[in-house]
Amino acid sequence: MKVILSVAVIAALGLTSCKDETKKEIDTPTTEMSKEMAYTDISFGVRGNCGMCKNTIEKAVNSVEGVASANWDVDKKKIDVSFDESKTDAMAIHKAIAASGYDTEKVAGSEEAYKELPGCCQYDHEMMMNQSGDKKEEGHSNHDH
Repeated sequence: MKVILSVAVIAALGLTSCKDETKKEIDTPTTEMSKEMAYTDISFGVRGNCGMCKNTIEKAVNSVEGVASANWDVDKKKIDVSFDESKTDAMAIHKAIAASGYDTEKVAGSEEAYKELPGCCQYDHEMMMNQSGDKKEEGHSNHDH
């Protein structure tokens, strides 16, 4: 009887220690994942024309504290931004872009900054934003390239 009880206790201890080790291994990646998940992802329209616009727009967004990444799509006139909501918000990002001279869906670009943009970057204020991408050729038909 004592032998069976001893084996049962040893087996139970063995299972418990395995669970603890497994739990420790799982805790580490969960912590890392929760840091990544703290970022909020947003997409919205931003008017602009070219690669120089892309650099200026992304630089403006990346200058906002808490922004992890920014990618403006030249063809779709749309930006994807990842940011930490505890440090900034979407409106601060819209305002940073507008301050650099570009219109967003919510904030009109600064007229003074717009006038300072290179000629190739002075976009049409009526330009469609946040496009699906299938209008690619149509969107360039009014340009003299």
